[in-house]
Amino acid sequence: MKSKISKLSVCLLILAGIMAAVAAFIPLWRIDLAAPQYPEGMVLFIGGLDGVSGDLYKINELNHYVGMAQIHPGDFWEFTVLPIILCVFAVLFWLTAFMKSRKMSLVDLVLFAIFGILGFIDFYHWTYVYGHNLSPDAPIKVPGMAYQPPIIGYKQLLNFDAYSQPNVGGYLLVVAGVLVAFVVFKEFGLIDWALGRFKKGKKAS
Repeated sequence: MKSKISKLSVCLLILAGIMAAVAAFIPLWRIDLAAPQYPEGMVLFIGGLDGVSGDLYKINELNHYVGMAQIHPGDFWEFTVLPIILCVFAVLFWLTAFMKSRKMSLVDLVLFAIFGILGFIDFYHWTYVYGHNLSPDAPIKVPGMAYQPPIIGYKQLLNFDAYSQPNVGGYLLVVAGVLVAFVVFKEFGLIDWALGRFKKGKKAS
C-alpha cells in the first residue's frame, strides 16, 4: 500500500488547516436566550480571541437574580489555550500535506477526534457547574430548579427559551474534521472498499 497521499488529499488537508486557523480567531459556539421581557433576545458567544462575548452585561444581571455565577472571560483558562491548540492543528494539517504522509493523516484524525470529545466534556462540565452551583442568597429561588443551558439544541429555563448551537467557527471545525476523515478513509482504501461492497450488493440483488 502506498505511503504518500494523493494531490486531492493534500489540497483537502491544506483547506482543513485554513479552516482550523480561522476558527481559532472567531467564536465557535453560541447560546441564544429569548423571553417576553427581552424581545430583542440575548446571545452568548463562546470561543475566539475574546473567549466569552456577547450580551454579557444583561446575562450577568439575570444571573444575579437566580444566584448563578457571573461570567468573566478571564476566569476560563480554556479560552486562553484554545486558539493556540487550533493553530497547532492547522500547522499539523499543513505539515501532513507537505510531507504527503498517509500515517500522519491518521494521527491527525485521531488527535482531532480526541480534542473534540474532550472539548464537549469540558463544555458540559462548565455548563453544569454554571447552572447548578447557585447562591443561597439569590433574590429568586425556585426549589429543585437548575439553570444548565443545553449543550446543543433547545431547552426552556423558566420563561426563557435557550438555544445552543455552533457558530461559524464551530461549523468550520466540523467541516475540517470531515475533510480530514475523508482523507483518511480515501488513503486507507476504506472508500473503495465500501463502494465495492455496495456494487456487489446491487449485483447480488
